[in-house]
Amino acid sequence: MTNPTQLLHELGQSLWVDNITRDMLREGRLARYVEELSVTGLTSNPTIFDKAITGGDAYDEQIAALNSDGLAEEEVFFELALTDLNEAAGLFRPVYERTGRRDGFVSLEVSPLLADDARATIRQAAELHSRAAENVFIKIPGTEAGREAIEESIFAGVPINVTLLFSREQYLAAADAYMRGIERRIEAGADPFVPSVASLFVSRWDVAVHEQVPAELRNRLGIAIAKRAYRAYRELLASDRWRRLEEAGANPQRLLWASTGTKDPEASDVLYIEALAAPDTINTMPDSTLEAFADHGRVGEPLPEDGGDAEEVLEEFAAAGVDVDELAERLQVEGAEAFSRSWSDLLGSIRAERERLAA
Repeated sequence: MTNPTQLLHELGQSLWVDNITRDMLREGRLARYVEELSVTGLTSNPTIFDKAITGGDAYDEQIAALNSDGLAEEEVFFELALTDLNEAAGLFRPVYERTGRRDGFVSLEVSPLLADDARATIRQAAELHSRAAENVFIKIPGTEAGREAIEESIFAGVPINVTLLFSREQYLAAADAYMRGIERRIEAGADPFVPSVASLFVSRWDVAVHEQVPAELRNRLGIAIAKRAYRAYRELLASDRWRRLEEAGANPQRLLWASTGTKDPEASDVLYIEALAAPDTINTMPDSTLEAFADHGRVGEPLPEDGGDAEEVLEEFAAAGVDVDELAERLQVEGAEAFSRSWSDLLGSIRAERERLAA
C-alpha cells in the first residue's frame, strides 16, 4: 500500500517538516523522514530552535566552545543554527540537485527584531547567505519593510523564503517584490534563476475566529483563504509578466502552506494537509502532523485552480461579522510581535545556557 505522503509527492506537492533539532540529525529521524515519508525540505523558526536548545544537552559542547569567543547571544544562535541547517542541507542536497535547484531547501530566519528595518534585514540576509549552504533559504517577513528587503535580496541572488503572509493581497505583494528583483537581474545581465517560496499561514485564521463564529464555520476560514491565494498563484503563473520571466530562465516562486498543524483538538489532526493538496505547492508541517498523515491521511481531489468555493465560504464569514482584510493585517502584526517575543526568549535561553555551562 502506497504511503499517503508518497501520494502527495506524486501529486506534485512537496512535503517539508517544520522542525529541526540536533537530535533529529544525530538519531537519523530526519533521514527517516526523507527515506520513508517523502520529505524534501524543512523550515525552522526561533521557537523551534528555543525548544531544541533547551530540550536537552545536544548543544552544550558547541555552546561551551563558543563561550570563549566573546560572541553576543545572537551570534551564538546563528552559529548553532547554521551548524544544524547546513548539515540538514547536505541531507537534502540530492533532492536539490535532482529537482534542478527547485526543492530540497532548509530555511533560516533573519532576526525578527529587524522586521521594520529593510536595510538591516538586507545586510543580515546577505551575511547569513554567505555562511550557509547553497540550498538554505533566508526567511524574511512579507511586511512593507520586508518587501523592500525581499526585492533587494533577490536582486543580490539570495534565495528567500517569504514568511508571515496571511492573505491573497499579502502574497501578491510578496510575489511582486520577488518578480521585481528578478526583472532587475535580467536588466543587469545576471542569472534570473533565484529560488524563492512564499509562505501563507493557515491555521492561525481559525484560531483567531474560533469563538466568534458559529460551530458550522469553525476550521473553515484558513482553508478558504488558502484557496483564494491558490487561485491568485495560478493566475500569476499564467500571466504574461511571469511567462516573460520564465522564458528568460526564472524559477517560479512556489506557494508554501505554513502553520498547518491542527490547533483545535476537536478537528482532524490532518485537516489542513488533506484540504490543501495541490500541485506545485509545498506544505510544511510539524513532526506530529507528518506522522499522523503518513498513518491515516487521505489524498483526495487536488485544490481547484479557480479556488473552488473560497468566495462563497468567505461570504459566510463576512455575514458572521468577520472582516478578513482587517484580520489579515492584524494577524501579520501579531505574528511579527510573536516572532520577536520568541526571539527574545531564544536569546534569553542561550544566555542562561552559557551561564550554566560557564559555572
